[in-house]
Amino acid sequence: MRRRSPTNVSAELMEKGGGKNQHNRLCLLASLSAFFWILLLYFHFVVLAGSTVDKSVKLDPTPLNPESKTPAFVIDNRLPDNPSKSSPSTSETIPSNATPSSTETTPLETTSTSSQKIEKFPFIRALRTVENKSDPCGGRYIYVHDLPSRFNEDMLKECRSLSLWTNMCKFTTNAGMGPPLENVEGVFSNTGWYATNQFAVDVIFSNRMKQYECLTNDSSIAAAIFVPFYAGFDIARYLWGHNVSRRDAASLDLVDWLMKRPEWGIMQGRDHFLVAGRITWDFRRLTDEESDWGNKLLFLPAAKNMSMLVVESSPWNANDFGIPYPTYFHPAKDADVFTWQDRMRKLERKWLFSFAGAPRPDNPKSIRGQIIDQCKNSKVGKLLECDFGESKCHSPSSIMQMFQSSLFCLQPQGDSYTRRSAFDSMLAGCIPVFFHPGSAYTQYTWHLPKNYTTYSVFIPEDDIRKRNVSIEERLGQISPEQVKIMRDNVINLIPSLIYADPRSKLETLKDAFDVAAQAVIDKVTRLRKNMIEGRTEYDNFVEENSWKYALLDEGQREVGGHEWDPFFSKPKDGNADSGGSSAEAAKNSWKNERRGQS
Repeated sequence: MRRRSPTNVSAELMEKGGGKNQHNRLCLLASLSAFFWILLLYFHFVVLAGSTVDKSVKLDPTPLNPESKTPAFVIDNRLPDNPSKSSPSTSETIPSNATPSSTETTPLETTSTSSQKIEKFPFIRALRTVENKSDPCGGRYIYVHDLPSRFNEDMLKECRSLSLWTNMCKFTTNAGMGPPLENVEGVFSNTGWYATNQFAVDVIFSNRMKQYECLTNDSSIAAAIFVPFYAGFDIARYLWGHNVSRRDAASLDLVDWLMKRPEWGIMQGRDHFLVAGRITWDFRRLTDEESDWGNKLLFLPAAKNMSMLVVESSPWNANDFGIPYPTYFHPAKDADVFTWQDRMRKLERKWLFSFAGAPRPDNPKSIRGQIIDQCKNSKVGKLLECDFGESKCHSPSSIMQMFQSSLFCLQPQGDSYTRRSAFDSMLAGCIPVFFHPGSAYTQYTWHLPKNYTTYSVFIPEDDIRKRNVSIEERLGQISPEQVKIMRDNVINLIPSLIYADPRSKLETLKDAFDVAAQAVIDKVTRLRKNMIEGRTEYDNFVEENSWKYALLDEGQREVGGHEWDPFFSKPKDGNADSGGSSAEAAKNSWKNERRGQS
């Protein structure tokens, strides 16, 4: 039946002299019609839009941690089209159209088609946890893999095999902090000080993770996924006297285990991270030659997707990130940190500068010999020689006492770019003096300010090596007022450079673990948003320039020439990652560790 228009109906009723009942019927029909259209519009704009479009709109402005110093992460353009068989159902795997698009589109468009595409990303639920304002863990959840014990705890049961020259059993006690230090000379606080091994981060970090306030058993809401593999302890067992198969065995086993997990299929491991308390060069063997150094964990295709936190990262690779070496101080509560900071501010410091270390006569490029000579020839310089097992150099009390009595602490390269001494000195409120940007500035970008002049002094190696610049004169030119400002800045950094007691949790302060965990979360969150928006973080990303990206200013997308380029030029053989100087540096660091135990 063809519907008559309201106009015609009214005309007919008038012609028939429609009475009161006819008028009521007309009003009822009009009301029902209006109600029908209102209901239809409500369902379309409120119900449907509320379940798709509104959520998409809310997702875009989700803020990252405003205090985070983490560099933006670069999305891999080669997302696999065929997720692993162990992935969740087809609707939850990464869609084949998840790769960045070359066409410019409005981020998270509010069309129903766009919303449906967004819904296909398997990590959307995790991103949207931040929208629940009543949940303090929204956007911060971490899921921890329950690895077989052979990847972690079993190593501790066989602690005597973790080092050829050091009995690591005592250093793995107290959740990785080692035995308590006695405060006989009054150098330390009465509590919170331990004889911590510089390579114990594997255990310390994993135990700190157990105290993390936003752990979850639901991986679908996790902002990041932690892999508690003791990678540093694993390689330490087999570096000397073992073939490459033995050195690689646990790493290959781990990757095989992870790739069979449904959590891996969500992002092919790009939301996974692990920690190794050794330098990156121990995990970057380029060839399968028995004479080549280390294992190949960081060169495994699957491991390239994960993030690995190490005490020294590679300037030329994008899958590792530097975190602080552990110091001797592991406070259990905020008050312990505040008390220590106040004490460091009030100390009288009689030495202008100091240095604790040994020469490197076998390394013609090392400036340590010249630094030692300058210390010996200066009336305001203090030297603690560490060669051939000098007992004081291996005494935490002697080292910290010297740092506490110095305004500046010299931190040249060791066998590799970095050294634990830099963190011990800053813990003592001593302003570090670096001679290579790879010793701190390009390493610990999550934990140290980008403006290095606020807390440190930089003297290029060539100023010492070729121009014989006087360290005493250079440091003496800094005004007392500026020295005080820099020292205060160093002391203010202390909380973020130390690892709190893994058996407790600081209340208001963020320690090195907290900073690193948030940085990983920010990195994964940024990667996920880039995938949704179909974009990359940087233009023309070049992995060999990885060290530059963390130094970019806000909004920069492309790197160019940098004043530090000469410091990071690779050898002509192109094998600086593992061959040549880097592998040799790693090997020398082990020799030095052996010498230190003699």
